Amino acid sequence: MSRDSRSNIAVGGRQPEPNADTYNLSVVDLFSGAGGLSEGFRQAGFNVLAGSDNDPDALATFAANFPEAQVVLGDIRQASVKEQILDAAQQATVLVGGPPCQAFSQVRNHARMIDDPRNALYREFVDTLRIALPPVFVMENVTGMDQMGAREQILSDLSLDGEYDVRAQVVDAADFGVPQTRKRLLFMGVRRNHGVIAPLLTGSGATDSAVLARFTGDRRPRYQLVVQQNLLSMRLAEALADSDDLTAVTAAQAISDLAGLPVGNRYDDLRWSELPEPNSAYQRLMRSDPRDKAFNLQVPRLNKDTELRLRGIPQGGNHRDLQEELLNRYLTGQRWGQDNGTGKLSRKHFYAYRRLHPALWAWTLNTKADCVYHYEVPRALSVREMARLQSFPDRFVFVTDPQRGPIEGRHDGGPGHSRYRQVGNAVPPLLAKNVAQSLMNTLSVSREQKEIRAKAG
Repeated sequence: MSRDSRSNIAVGGRQPEPNADTYNLSVVDLFSGAGGLSEGFRQAGFNVLAGSDNDPDALATFAANFPEAQVVLGDIRQASVKEQILDAAQQATVLVGGPPCQAFSQVRNHARMIDDPRNALYREFVDTLRIALPPVFVMENVTGMDQMGAREQILSDLSLDGEYDVRAQVVDAADFGVPQTRKRLLFMGVRRNHGVIAPLLTGSGATDSAVLARFTGDRRPRYQLVVQQNLLSMRLAEALADSDDLTAVTAAQAISDLAGLPVGNRYDDLRWSELPEPNSAYQRLMRSDPRDKAFNLQVPRLNKDTELRLRGIPQGGNHRDLQEELLNRYLTGQRWGQDNGTGKLSRKHFYAYRRLHPALWAWTLNTKADCVYHYEVPRALSVREMARLQSFPDRFVFVTDPQRGPIEGRHDGGPGHSRYRQVGNAVPPLLAKNVAQSLMNTLSVSREQKEIRAKAG
């Protein structure tokens, strides 16, 4: 194992050459973060022109993986930043982004979301779209927009008074081969002068067909995969059990080749020859077109109390499965974290004790290392394992800005936390790839219709 975690990180990664039909397709990514949307569009054959964000660490990752793209660091509300974004966006085939929207509740008071100052970044996305007028666009966000009744307002805003045909849908990443359930609200739009309607995605339906069921008895609780009894569900169950089928992917199929990483591993890179061979189609896919080494392999240290609790939780389980004595705030005498004075775990600790189940995909990951624990060994996951569950290929390396200390736009927590944050905030690339392919097909249909009309007239 290499002791130099910063050694020989190759810039970018060799990409397959796009074919003639896709060569001129390009994308600009607003609020890009590390670049999950851009990675998916690149895999579909789009050229990544630019990415913009105000987080210097996330943009360092974007720059390392998209050396061909312009990197725009800063607040889009600043004139100099907006100018750079518009210059790029006016050249793009598609504008994508996930602007933060904080004021959903204002819809209930019949106020326009776009007018609320807390939604300034959403307004900037719409304004960039209005000025650039690309052939197609994608805006993604949390499903809370639907829960607050904001969908119709957003559809109206994004249509730009009829300039675009816009459709919205909620999708789950696990229905598109991502080993994680992650629901997102997608808005896809196509300019009406293209003569086609905006597409909708069609997934496998896996998330409606399989669940983990909790069984209790004389022994400690256990979790077992349960599949609905119909033909489609049974086929999906077969796909989950088949390590060569990419229709639906389990946690074990995603990360089992990295199970041997030790707790507290300090070294961030490893030669491929020192890792086991991939044992699933998904692992082979993630390892394709690799860098010279595997990166982002550090594993957080584990508190002894946490290890004891994890050993008391079955695969797929959580804090509900802990025996009474393991709910004590301190188990081994070591004082750590905050004490609520009750002698028991507080509610805020409960989310931290969740173990993957090897036979099903992961739940929705967040931005912290302790949001998920390994199904086989009592430890947290490395950034690379988290990235696998998000469908980032292994050649996609997560880094931070080399400047130390507080800098504008940087989040607190240090480089380690930043990398987990970058992964947890990203759009899964495999989901983004499906979005890109649907838009590519839509543009292809538009082009064919124009050619037919030209020949006829």
